[in-house]
Amino acid sequence: MGNVNTVTDLQVEDGIAVVTLDSPPVNALSAAVRDGLDAAFARAIDDALVSAIVLICAGRTFIAGADISEFGKAMTGASLFDVQNRMEGAPKPVVAAIHGTALGGGLEVALTCHYRVAVPSAKLGLPEVKLGLLPGAGGTQRLPRIVGAAKALEMVTSGTPVGAKAGLDMGLVDELAPEDGLKAAAVAFAKKIVAEKRPLKKVRDLDVKGGTPELFAEFRKANARKFRGFDAPEANIKCIEAAATLPFEDGLKRERELFMGLMSGVQSAAQRYVFFAERQAAKIPNLPKDAQLRTIKKVGVLGAGTMGGGITMNFLSAGIPVTIVEVKEDALQRGVGIIRKNYEASAAKGRMKPEAVEAAMGRLTPTLDFGALADCDLVIEAVFENMDIKKDVFARLDATVKQGAILATNTSYLNVEEIAAATKRPHDVVGMHFFSPANVMRLLEVVRGDKTAPDVLATVMELSKKIGKVAVVAGVCHGFIGNRMLSPRQREAQKLLLEGAMPWDVDRVLTEFGMPMGPFQMSDLAGLDIGWSAATSKGETLRDRLCEMDRRGQKTKAGFYDYDETRKAIPSPVVEKMILDYAAEKGVNRRPISDEEILERCLYPLVNEGAKVLEEGKAYRGSDIDIVWINGYSWPVYRGGPMFWGDTVGLKTIVERLRHYQNTGGDDFAPSKLLVELAESGGKLSGYGG
Repeated sequence: MGNVNTVTDLQVEDGIAVVTLDSPPVNALSAAVRDGLDAAFARAIDDALVSAIVLICAGRTFIAGADISEFGKAMTGASLFDVQNRMEGAPKPVVAAIHGTALGGGLEVALTCHYRVAVPSAKLGLPEVKLGLLPGAGGTQRLPRIVGAAKALEMVTSGTPVGAKAGLDMGLVDELAPEDGLKAAAVAFAKKIVAEKRPLKKVRDLDVKGGTPELFAEFRKANARKFRGFDAPEANIKCIEAAATLPFEDGLKRERELFMGLMSGVQSAAQRYVFFAERQAAKIPNLPKDAQLRTIKKVGVLGAGTMGGGITMNFLSAGIPVTIVEVKEDALQRGVGIIRKNYEASAAKGRMKPEAVEAAMGRLTPTLDFGALADCDLVIEAVFENMDIKKDVFARLDATVKQGAILATNTSYLNVEEIAAATKRPHDVVGMHFFSPANVMRLLEVVRGDKTAPDVLATVMELSKKIGKVAVVAGVCHGFIGNRMLSPRQREAQKLLLEGAMPWDVDRVLTEFGMPMGPFQMSDLAGLDIGWSAATSKGETLRDRLCEMDRRGQKTKAGFYDYDETRKAIPSPVVEKMILDYAAEKGVNRRPISDEEILERCLYPLVNEGAKVLEEGKAYRGSDIDIVWINGYSWPVYRGGPMFWGDTVGLKTIVERLRHYQNTGGDDFAPSKLLVELAESGGKLSGYGG
């Protein structure tokens, strides 16, 4: 029969119609794909010589999902529901042949087939919750009918796919095929079910197993903390409930209602924005297309402390050998021991095999010999955050490490250009700011100095993908993107304590907003004595006084909060009195402070600082800033990052409130020029530079 359209082919082989989709890169359900499927199945159904139909995809994957670029646009071509109805209602057996991934709309299409054959490496799932959505083409109604309510709840609320072997065990897959023989296996399976006169197994006609009220109540309770603040998980749960309690068509209507509610909401818009923003962050404007990547076969890490050890693990896990250097044997052994302990903890949880632990540790060379860094292709320093120390280290690296190697600093705040000036090759120097714990946190701020070579930047950005990081380029300024913006939030949080709030008031407002912890909980967790010295402390700040009382945070069971044996934070009467006394000393008349003021004063200056970062060209795009905050500071993804959130609040509103606080609190609140310009022109921070 040949081509049906540009992306769909139909061939009949010994009575079996083989419908092949070929729409690179991932056979997404575009209008052309839907039209091709609709026409191909219509022809195959009408052909009297066809006894069964196999759906297979060319390229590296089965249908990987919906065409996200069509979201929010007018529908063209055949609807997915029409295509599914034609397939599911076919009077001949329909077999899906799955390789790669069958995700979202791809799995929803496969579920309308009567049978599913998959290679062992295939993955099947409904990940829409990660975009603030739910499967909108019957996925929540068909999935529980085939795998049961309990498993369906796990799959739709986590978005995590299952492997084909697990799919076989739960009934999602009917037969496994050889990795290199999917088409032949699917055709043979189709012939077998025709010969055996097996029934047309319509998933929609099955009953949902285990969908009791108790199951849903227990599931909600067990996941309440994980789902806090998100709309999509609850909507997905309601859909599975509908599948368990309503006829199929009524369940579809309920699914559609809930889907449209999410689709038109701010949360899904935010999560879809983040999805694209993360990919955009990898694109560097004006980077020469012919920039040749440097080869990174061996990495050196200077410093085996918490950061150095975490940084090292990223490369070991990616299969890259690391030489880690310390100045004292006990510090070196302690650092190596923590690396091993972290790996063994992962193995104990089933996240890696014991042999993988040994393989990773086998790639590590610990040494006290600075000269062992000489042949490394990349060296990252993770020493004390002090400019003089950093400059001394880079002067030594310049004299020791081979030419052509990349020299990177893990500084959180310091001037990368000043550090680079300590070398004779500033073009080889770049900032690689990992976030703690470095082996867990996804964010990597890549700090580009004025003299950083394009190929150095390109190499580090590409390397970040290999070690599982989301990299964002930042310009040189104090604190770069993330910590620079954090500073005004911390400043206002401290001022609020003096003026009338308590630490637990501020923390509560920000955790209710969606942050995992507030600024004072975060300080207690990190340790109040970071950068504090008993020898030089003069009790000038609340932090000084807390540290002098040995209230240094969770590690001493007392900081801004008291802590019990389980590290539960308890408001402290000692701290409350300390704050009242401190305010009296400073001559401040405390007053009641509303939750609204706490939120505005902590977050509006943060948004304003982000606008300054953009105005000064220290970030390429507003969306890059949002990716920094989501991946480095746990900003709630359903709010899209501070720039996106600022747009949803309204930039005019933020400018007005900043000016209000400027009148009472001084020029710390002065709105930036860019923020005012965008507010007046109707522009957006999230779209700036995009």
